[in-house]
Order: sequence, then C-alpha cells, then structure tokens
Amino acid sequence: MTDIAADAISAAPAAKAERTTVLSVRQLTWRKFLRNKLAVVGLIILVIMYLSALLAGFIAPYGDRETHGQFARQAPHGLNFFDETGAFHPVPFVYGLKRTLDPKTFQQVTTIVPEQKYPLQLFVKGQPYSILGLIKSDIRLFGVEAPGKLFIFGTDTKGRDVFSRILYGAQVSLTVGLVGVALSLLIGVSMGLITGYFGGWFDNVVQRVIEMTMAFPQIPLWLALAALIPPTWSSAQVYFAISIVLSVLTWGSLARQVRAMVLSLKTSDFVRAAKYSNASTARVMVKHLLPSTMSHVLVIATLTIPSMILGETALSFLGLGIKPPMTSWGLLLNEAQSVQVIIELPWLLIPAIFVVLTIISFNFVGDGMRDAADPFSR
Repeated sequence: MTDIAADAISAAPAAKAERTTVLSVRQLTWRKFLRNKLAVVGLIILVIMYLSALLAGFIAPYGDRETHGQFARQAPHGLNFFDETGAFHPVPFVYGLKRTLDPKTFQQVTTIVPEQKYPLQLFVKGQPYSILGLIKSDIRLFGVEAPGKLFIFGTDTKGRDVFSRILYGAQVSLTVGLVGVALSLLIGVSMGLITGYFGGWFDNVVQRVIEMTMAFPQIPLWLALAALIPPTWSSAQVYFAISIVLSVLTWGSLARQVRAMVLSLKTSDFVRAAKYSNASTARVMVKHLLPSTMSHVLVIATLTIPSMILGETALSFLGLGIKPPMTSWGLLLNEAQSVQVIIELPWLLIPAIFVVLTIISFNFVGDGMRDAADPFSR
C-alpha cells in the first residue's frame, strides 16, 4: 500500500503538467486579434480618441465657442523648453503675443514678446463645461495664466482655438458613425433574419428594394437626403437626422449578407433540433441563428464605421451636415474650402489628419477582427 501511494503521489504532478487549458471561442479569437500588431495599434489609437472625445471639456484648454478676437487667424503657438538665450526650462512655457498693424499692408501682424513667459499649468480654471451632461466643472487639464495664450494648432478666422475645437468636434464625428452603424445593424440584421428564414414574396420585395437603393450613387443620394433636413431643426435633431441619412444606404448590404448566412444555417442540425423541441420561431431566430451571425456582423460593422465618418465629414464640409453651434471635423474643414484660405491658414487642414488617422485605425481593427474571426486563417 505504501508503494502504491508513493507512485500515486509522484504521478500527480506529471498528470497536472500534462493537463491542457481549453479556451473558449471568444478567448481564441481575442488571442488571434492580439497577434495582429497593426490591429492592436489601431485599437489603442481609437481608445485614446474616444476617451479624448468623452473628456473633451476637461482636456481642451478653451471652449469650442470661446473666441480670442484679437488673435484671429493666429498661427500655431506651442510650448517651448528653451528660451531665446538657449537656456533650458524644465517646465514648458509660451511666449507672450502682441498684435500690431503693418503700416504697409494694413494687416494684423503677430510678434513674440520674449520678456513675457507663461509657464504651462495643470488643472487651471477655464470656461464651465459638462461631461455627458452629468459632471459639471470649470477645471481644465492644462493651460497658461492670462493674458498668455496657448494655441497649439492655431486659431480660425474667428479666433477660436483649433485644438480645442478638434476635441469637441470628435464628439460628433466619432459618435455619428456609431449611431449610424447601430441603426444600420438594427435594420439590416432584422431584415436579413426575416427574409432569410421565411423567404417568399416578402423576401423578393426586400431584395428588390435593396437593389434599388444600392443602384444609386452613395454621395449624391446622401447630399439629396441631407438637403431635405429643415433649416429650423435644432442641433440634436440634425445630428440624428444625419445618422439616419448615413444608415440609409448601408443596411442593404448587411441585410443581404445576413440573409445568405441564415439561408445556409436554417437547415443545420442545431436549428432542426430547436424546431423539433417545439421552440418558437422567434426563439430559433434570436437564440440560435442570430448568435451564429454575430461575429461576421461585428466585423462588417467595424469596417462600415469609417464610411459613416467620411460621409458626415463630406456632408458637413459641403454645408449640408452638422450645423453650428455644434462642431464636427467636417464643419471645421468647411472653413478651408478656398485655395487662398489654405495658403494663408494651412493649419485649418489639421482636422483632416485626425479623420485620416481614424479611418486607418478602424480599417486596421476591422481587418484584425476579420482575420481573428476566420477559422481558416493562421
């Protein structure tokens, strides 16, 4: 008995070492996603952008409507670690600015006042703001003491800080894509499930409607629908109207893909087993068919968001999208339509960099999700 017990004790660690960990499908998908470095980088960038948009009032040194009329059309005026003598300052600072009238050109000219240095300060008091309409405060993350000015990306033609307006504009540009995709998912997935499961005349009608909507050019149809928005509507009404306009042309392709998956899945053994167990039609569709399509739907949704953001940017750029007092990246780019403005104020194109960065990041994440959800990819 003693020898048997000793053998059992010695074999226990070996059996424990040979034990393998069984991962769920979700865990395996997440591990495959993390192996895609570009997808991870894109996800990190998007998380930073969405957090910045959420905390725009706290991060932005100025309000989105706060004007500095004396310093309109001011070039970027950032932080300095070295002064005019070359001395290093551990705390960054900005120089004082002075506006004078050029007697020859009769234009306002900005000159730096080396004697005036305003160090960067954290948690400074500024204009009141609210986060999600719940948290109200007037404390900003950073800024400089008045009368110093901190214009990281310069100012626009009305003297508003471009950096602050980019942060506030992200609240609209980044969320309008999510709202539009949510509406597109609601319509597309529902129609795809119903038409794929039941078929018949309703399926034929829906497919013909989808073909008609997909036959129209996307941008012109968006422009036509956006032009129908009454000018008397409030900013919130325009925001949701633009979201609906953006989702009009995107639900059709999603519905067709979900329909194709349902057509192949409704004859599967697990669906037949659910029917034989007297499960209702709604339960079969929601509990069995819908989860089987969600991985594909999420990938399509992620890849659709960039087109939504580009659509809002294009509509606002052309004056048919978001209207003041709301701010979006497309509305910011609306001020840089003429060649003369671009030559004189090239920093007004900086919002386009954030649009491109967002689109690329979403595409990286979408490609990573598609590869991770594909069981045949390595």
